[in-house]
Amino acid sequence: MTGALAPTKPLTVADRCDRCGAQAYVRAVLVGGGDLLFCAHHGRKYAEALRENGADIQDESDRLHEKPALVADDQ
Repeated sequence: MTGALAPTKPLTVADRCDRCGAQAYVRAVLVGGGDLLFCAHHGRKYAEALRENGADIQDESDRLHEKPALVADDQ
C-alpha cells in the first residue's frame, strides 16, 4: 500500500475480483476516481503497472493465511 491512500473499508467476502470473480483481497484506487478489485493472484499481476500509473493499492492478501475463528454450536 502507498502512503496517499485514504482510509477505506476492509474488503469482504462479497467483494469479487473484477478479472475472474474470485474473492477480492486487493483494491486499486485509481487517480481519476473509482477503484478496481482483484484476487491475490491478479492483484500481484497488475500491481506494478497500476502503481506506475499512480494508483494506490490496498493489499489484504495476508488474510489468506488467517485461521478462521471457531464458531460455537448453540443447539
